Amino acid sequence: MTVIDIPGSKSVTARALFLAAAAEGTSTLVRPLASDDTEGFAEGLTALGYEVERAPGEWRVQGRPAGPAATADVHCRDGATTARFLPTLAAAGHGDFRFDASAQMRRRPLAPLTGALRALGVDLRHEEAEGHHPLRIAAAGIKGGAVTLDAGQSSQYLTALLMLGPLTAEGLTITVTDLVSEPYVEITLAMMRAFGAAPTRDGDVFTVPPTGYRATTYAVEPDASTASYFFAAAALTGREVTVEGLGTGALQGDLAFVEVLRRMGADVRTDAHSTTVRGTGRLRGLTVNMRDISDTMPTLAALAPYADGPVRIEDVANTRVKECDRLEACAENLRRLGITVTTGPDRIEILPGTPRAAGITTYGDHRIVMSFAVTGLRTPGISFDDPGCVRKTFPDFHAHWEKFTSPAQLAP
Repeated sequence: MTVIDIPGSKSVTARALFLAAAAEGTSTLVRPLASDDTEGFAEGLTALGYEVERAPGEWRVQGRPAGPAATADVHCRDGATTARFLPTLAAAGHGDFRFDASAQMRRRPLAPLTGALRALGVDLRHEEAEGHHPLRIAAAGIKGGAVTLDAGQSSQYLTALLMLGPLTAEGLTITVTDLVSEPYVEITLAMMRAFGAAPTRDGDVFTVPPTGYRATTYAVEPDASTASYFFAAAALTGREVTVEGLGTGALQGDLAFVEVLRRMGADVRTDAHSTTVRGTGRLRGLTVNMRDISDTMPTLAALAPYADGPVRIEDVANTRVKECDRLEACAENLRRLGITVTTGPDRIEILPGTPRAAGITTYGDHRIVMSFAVTGLRTPGISFDDPGCVRKTFPDFHAHWEKFTSPAQLAP
């Protein structure tokens, strides 16, 4: 059995940084993810005037609910959480703020979130393309009230508004007309409560009273999306892999990826503190809805050629507006490897086959690199045009993967 040390969750780290900044007092984040995305988030907080002290394994954030800066120019890099959460945090304060991002992030949509902020009275202007970065906010605090939101493209829109609620004068009532990646919203609600807020949910209606937040010490659990590559590797190679810190009480919905592997034939064991996957020598084809765990769709797509029947992944239209169009990126690369693939607006179907060596076009997307590293376990000669883009969530991925997949380690 191999025990894998997975870095902290990107999603949890980003939320913890927002909540710590919005809280009264100093919060300590234990084992946060240190990557391009999360460091960009921390630097964005610093640009907004917050004090963030980063040491190995522990970050400290001095929170100020009203926001310390009167003016700031923030570059959000490639980070979607940074680009969506920080403008929302700034809107709760007072001052003039400008936000911009990388070319990749500029292409990704913001309109449902910025439209909701405008409906709440925020003075917000997109400088170039409507619904995209760059944008300016003339913040004067937010009264609160009721707002309707379409979160069918990204649950991050809802998360941003939920975390804003306790900072408003009167609280928020959010009615959601569509929602994707729902488990990420449950992460948000649980973490808000850990920082002293009291959000509630009744079906599609979320109510957030104006409680503010309390500083706390918060431990960041390992990243379940990142763990998916190692779990998939175990299922493919017949090994047994354990990830500690992702057990029955884990917040992240992407841990449900192991249930997909179970359906394909892997042996899966989860206890209070860890999850273990063991390959059994067989991978069955299947049809699976991955709407709620869509970040692991590329992992399954890259594993799919080795199944004994077709693998059909459905209800993942939102993956077309991630770092790249992940549905088409997976399809294109699988075809380059000689695999037969069909796609639709929200689905991909992959037939069994024997992949051949080829170069993978990553589109600067960390998940494409890490997913097709799994394919490479059985197909020597796979290469990547931008292997370094893994710095977004796992800067040391290649070193860990090389050690993990060494011939001695790969022996069951």
